[in-house]
Amino acid sequence: MAQQDNIKRLLRLTQEGNRGLLEEEVSRCESVRTAIVQGHFGRSGDTAVHYAARHGQLDVLKYLIEELGADVELVNGDYKRALHEAASMGHRECLRYLILRGAKIDSLKKADWTPLMMACTRRNLEVIKDLIDSGANVTLKNKDGWNCFQIACREGNPEIIQYLLKVSPGIWDVESKVKRTPLHTAAMHGCSEVVDILLERCGYGSDAKDSCGVTPFMDAVQNGHVGIAKLLLKKHRANISAKDALGAQSLHRAAVTAQDKAIQFLVTELGVNVNERATDLNLTALHYAAKEGHRGTIETLLTLGADVHAKDSKGRSALHMACAGQHTKCIRQLVDAGLTDSPDNTGRLASQLLKKPEALKLLEGVTDIK
Repeated sequence: MAQQDNIKRLLRLTQEGNRGLLEEEVSRCESVRTAIVQGHFGRSGDTAVHYAARHGQLDVLKYLIEELGADVELVNGDYKRALHEAASMGHRECLRYLILRGAKIDSLKKADWTPLMMACTRRNLEVIKDLIDSGANVTLKNKDGWNCFQIACREGNPEIIQYLLKVSPGIWDVESKVKRTPLHTAAMHGCSEVVDILLERCGYGSDAKDSCGVTPFMDAVQNGHVGIAKLLLKKHRANISAKDALGAQSLHRAAVTAQDKAIQFLVTELGVNVNERATDLNLTALHYAAKEGHRGTIETLLTLGADVHAKDSKGRSALHMACAGQHTKCIRQLVDAGLTDSPDNTGRLASQLLKKPEALKLLEGVTDIK
C-alpha cells in the first residue's frame, strides 16, 4: 500500500512537472524507479511518459527518457503512444522532442488513429505542420474510413483546411466506410467557412449520398444549419427534394430532429409542401414529429398547414404515432387540433395506451373508446 501511494505521488509530480521532487523520490528506491519507467497505471494503462506528454511537461519527459531510459514507444491499453498524447493536447514542444527521439510518426492507436488524426481534433495548426513536415502520411484512414482531412472538417478551422489542401490537393476526395464525404461532415457540424472552402476548391458531386441516402443538404437541415443549407443551394444547386434510403426528404428528417426553423425555411422560403409524403409507408412530417413526441414541431407544422387527418399506407394518423410513443401531451395537442379517429382503429389505439391510462381519457368523446 505504501508503494502504491508513492507511485500515485510520483504520477502527480509528473503531471505537475515537478522534476526536482520526482528525481528525489525515484533515487530512494530501485523498485519505484522500475515502476515509474515501465509501469502501466489506471484503467487505460498509461505510463509516466503518457502522463508527461499529455500534460505538456517537457522537462519531466526528458528526465524519463534520457535519465531513466523510458521507451518513447510505450503503449497504453489502447495502443496510444506519448506522441498521440502530445498531438492530441497540442503540446508542440513535447511533440517535437518525441519526434527527435525517434517516435514513429504514423504509429496507430486503437481504431487506427494516427498522431496526425489526433492533432486534427484540435485547432493547433503548428502541431499539424510539425507532424506533416516530419513525414506524417496525410492519406491514412482510421477504421471508419476517415482521414485527417475529414476529421479537420468536423472541427471547422478554415486555416487548417486550406493548409491540408495545399500540401495534398487531392485529400478532399475521400469517403468514410458509410460513404460520407468531408462535405457531409462539415455541413452536419455547422462549419460554414469550411463548407464554403470545400464548395470553392473541391469537386464534390451535387447531392452525393452516404450509405443511408443522406445528402449534405439534408445533414445541414436536420441539424438546424439553415445558413449552410442556403450556401449549398446557392453554390451547389442542392436538390431540396432528394430522398434518403427510406424515401424521406429533408422536411421529414427535420421533423424527426425538431428543427423548427429549418422546417419554416423549407416550407415558407423554398415552397416545400408541408404535407409531402415519404415514400416509405407514405408518412408526412407530422407523423414523424408525433412519433418522436416533438410538441413544438407539431405546432410549427400545423401552423404551416399540415393536414392533421393525413393517414399513412397502414391507415395510421399522427395521433396513432403519438399514442404508440405514449406522448400524452402530443395526443392532447392533436385532439385539440381536431384530429378524430375512425371506430375501426380504436382498439389499436387503446392497446397502445395501456401504459398511460390518463392518456386514454383524452380520447373520450373523440373516438368510441370507453
